[in-house]
Amino acid sequence: MGSMEASTAPENGSTAAGGAGGTACNGAGAAPNGGGMERRLRSSAASASWAAHLPLEVGTRVMCRWRDQKLHPVKVIERRKGSSSSSPADYEYYVHYTEFNRRLDEWVKLEQLDLDTVETDVDEKVEDKATSLKMTRHQKRKIDETHVEQGHEELDAASLREHEEFTKVKNIAKIELGRYEIDTWYFSPFPPEYNDCPKLFFCEFCLNFMKRKEQLQRHMKKCDLKHPPGDEIYRSGTLSMFEVDGKKNKVYGQNLCYLAKLFLDHKTLYYDVDLFLFYVLCECDDRGCHMVGYFSKEKHSEESYNLACILTLPPYQRKGYGKFLIAFSYELSKKEGKVGTPERPLSDLGLLSYRGYWTRVLLEILKKHKGNISIKSHLFLTGSCTFMQELSDMTAIKADDILSTLQSLDLIQYRKGQHVICADPKVLDRHLKAAGRGGLDVDVSKLIWTPYKEQG
Repeated sequence: MGSMEASTAPENGSTAAGGAGGTACNGAGAAPNGGGMERRLRSSAASASWAAHLPLEVGTRVMCRWRDQKLHPVKVIERRKGSSSSSPADYEYYVHYTEFNRRLDEWVKLEQLDLDTVETDVDEKVEDKATSLKMTRHQKRKIDETHVEQGHEELDAASLREHEEFTKVKNIAKIELGRYEIDTWYFSPFPPEYNDCPKLFFCEFCLNFMKRKEQLQRHMKKCDLKHPPGDEIYRSGTLSMFEVDGKKNKVYGQNLCYLAKLFLDHKTLYYDVDLFLFYVLCECDDRGCHMVGYFSKEKHSEESYNLACILTLPPYQRKGYGKFLIAFSYELSKKEGKVGTPERPLSDLGLLSYRGYWTRVLLEILKKHKGNISIKSHLFLTGSCTFMQELSDMTAIKADDILSTLQSLDLIQYRKGQHVICADPKVLDRHLKAAGRGGLDVDVSKLIWTPYKEQG
């Protein structure tokens, strides 16, 4: 579960010149004396030239000043007239930062764009190659880990283009939920009457949403809920978990899906929530139980999925709640006497979180073994050897996930004619350190829960 701080894009009263990559007006050939003046005149002339072509066309590439006060390459996805006048200079532009995930796409004003760097017809493959060459290996890896768009493996090229076209512009910019105002990340298919509403106001208990603060205030006087509808199945200190049946609480389930879609790009929005159970994690105080995040799971899954969708709301990220939700889903699987695995495809941040969880759980078990663990090659490669099955039974982690995790850590080695799992304490400690902290612990003694199939 990654995190992105909610903040607004900075506005700058002046346009920065000399963006990354250089422009024609900064080329060689200036006279030794007075060269600075000539460059300024050229830059001014270039800006004036582009001013005559305003508003910028959709598809234009240009450098944009981001919230870090640095210029970054962007592509214009959409444009709209400003509210103050119909002047071409008052247009606003919805831009995609080509270095980053779509969650950072936003509306910007003209003064944030460096018009000296405008490019209209750019071969994307050439551009991507050039961008890649400029990055160090470490920079590229960091971007891959935190920003790269993943989770659409099930879509073919045509479907992916259709998805991106339909969801290219966020329809809701901000939401208010409890005491937090949160910048949204992605498009969510709210009913048409809510499209282009700059901000939605959610009741944090029943998740009904409104267009105006006054409507929310009137609603809060009538709403008698102080926690999610459903059964409280876990309470430890100030943390509570509620199980909400989508069939019994259909409107709540649908509103939760609308809300979650604002922060998840890769998931299909299910309008038929009858088939799902929602596990809503809350922080509790004297005002009520405030939603931190949730995960959902199918009531009956033929593929052994123990989790369909998972989200930690941005204000609560980087506090261990995402790891807690993953661990909780596996504790439910243990109670059911089943092994489980998350529904595919995983998002970019979801994959990182799961790989970290699997690593910590498996390596803590391996640390208790002294020496390497021998396994029969033909059984191991199918994930059906005795030791692998024991690991799966102990952790409720599917054998395929155990196998892929150990392989990704390079802990499976071929020695003296047989496969072994490396259990060298120093190697395991190094991997555990890299996997990071385990987050909040699930106190199983505080879990009071009956599996759905046994609820009658």
